Amino acid sequence: MDPIINYGAVFVAAMVSMVVGGLWFSPVLFGKTWMKLSGITPKKIAEAKKKGMNGMALSYFGQFIASLVTAYVLAHFVDYANATTFVLGLQTGFWVWLGFVAPIMLGMVLWEGKPMQLYILNVGHYLVCLLLMGGILAAWA
Repeated sequence: MDPIINYGAVFVAAMVSMVVGGLWFSPVLFGKTWMKLSGITPKKIAEAKKKGMNGMALSYFGQFIASLVTAYVLAHFVDYANATTFVLGLQTGFWVWLGFVAPIMLGMVLWEGKPMQLYILNVGHYLVCLLLMGGILAAWA
């Protein structure tokens, strides 16, 4: 049986993911901590800004495409799980996060020597995104 994908829900879920990322990594929430743990200095930010908005716009566009792909694939999981409520979508997003994102990203600690706090900050971001995306996709199925 072919999956039933609501493309409007995929688009909204991707947009929500972008908003969550914007807030998560802003100075309002965890931006300063993320910069410190990632080794990003104000000097590096100033250099990136000098490259102009084209570079930043391209980065945001690329991230939006990645968010669209994630939402589209998650929509398939939501459909396969027959998740038709927001709560069931949350559960689907959680299992996708636990089975794929959390263990794969652990490599940044084990092999790249990144701090555990950075791992927790990053996987926390993906957890929130996948929960919300799963909920949206299931509720609008």
